[in-house]
Amino acid sequence: QFGDGSQITESFLLRIFVLLSSICGLSVGSELSFVTCGSVIKLLNVKHNVRLHSHDVRYGSGSGQQSVTGVSAVEDSNSYWSIRGTSGASCTRGTPVKCGQTIRLTHVNTGRNLHSHYFASPLSSNQEVSAFGEEGEGDHLDEWTVQCSGSVWKREESVRFRHKSTDGLLSVTGEQYGRPIHGQMEVHAMSNPSQHSLWKVMEGVFMKPSESPAGGRDFAHTHTEF
Repeated sequence: QFGDGSQITESFLLRIFVLLSSICGLSVGSELSFVTCGSVIKLLNVKHNVRLHSHDVRYGSGSGQQSVTGVSAVEDSNSYWSIRGTSGASCTRGTPVKCGQTIRLTHVNTGRNLHSHYFASPLSSNQEVSAFGEEGEGDHLDEWTVQCSGSVWKREESVRFRHKSTDGLLSVTGEQYGRPIHGQMEVHAMSNPSQHSLWKVMEGVFMKPSESPAGGRDFAHTHTEF
């Protein structure tokens, strides 16, 4: 807290930490072999070698919501997402994410959730994927189920994310945008599993079990949600 009474918010601290992580290549909790609730991560589409990304640029068609793309840049801080529980199921900080568990992925820099619905995507006319909500609160269309092979989501494993409400799989098939996001790839949802829908955790800040995060962004009004 500053002398004038203003406070440093958790979201501000997390953004600074993510920025430092991006610059310095930090990977806190990197010894963990599994992915945990409350972690802030980058997700790589294995087939196309792009990271899941968002920014305050809206689609010019479809829903008009904030766009979600795939980028080849490794260092971009707009590719960080936090792993959170849903309105109906908590995701306690530091606990392993289970295979089959439903989560929300919240874009750190804008506070909007990875989202899908039956609008057509701009380039391929598959199912649009967007970022939706304010300060981490959107609706039931922000919920994704982690599909992996064992009991928990392992760091080295390629996984899929199935949209709970529409059954679409988070995918990239290589279509590229022009201006103003030239070279970025379309991210959309498709009904059938393929190599295009495999994702792997890369860089991140990984919460250890029972660890209290330094500057964790808590969108929920409890201390068990990240």
